Order: sequence, then structure tokens, then C-alpha cells
Amino acid sequence: MGENHCVIINLRKGVVMTIAKQEVFELIKDLPDEVDIDEIIYRLYLRQKLESAEKDVHEGRLVSHEEVVKETSKWFTK
Repeated sequence: MGENHCVIINLRKGVVMTIAKQEVFELIKDLPDEVDIDEIIYRLYLRQKLESAEKDVHEGRLVSHEEVVKETSKWFTK
């Protein structure tokens, strides 16, 4: 297998993440020698969420601060 192969991880129902095997190695390399499997899964999940957010920003899927304040203020009105 070469470096271009991918690892596919099903993080939860309906969410599938594809990541290059080399990227997994880099992520794990930065962890301590003793690490819990939940920490590895969390780091992969966090990485996926950050990449998804960056893609949303790049593609213009944003909500302004003003829109957030307007919508959330409705939660606190009586």
C-alpha cells in the first residue's frame, strides 16, 4: 500500500470521514506514547469538524454575528 490510500472511519451514524493514511500517521505521531483510543477518535472527529467548518467558510455558508444575536434573542424573550 502506498501513501495515497485512504482510511474510512464511520464516526457515528450518517457521518463518514475519508482521510489519507499519511494524515492519520501525522495525527497519531503528535500524541503521547500512551493514549486512549477515545482520544484518537476524538482527535479524528475534531479534525473532521474543523475541515467541514473551513469548507463552509470557503463556500460562503456563514451566519453573521447580527443574525445569531437576532435568532438567539428570541430564546430569552417572555
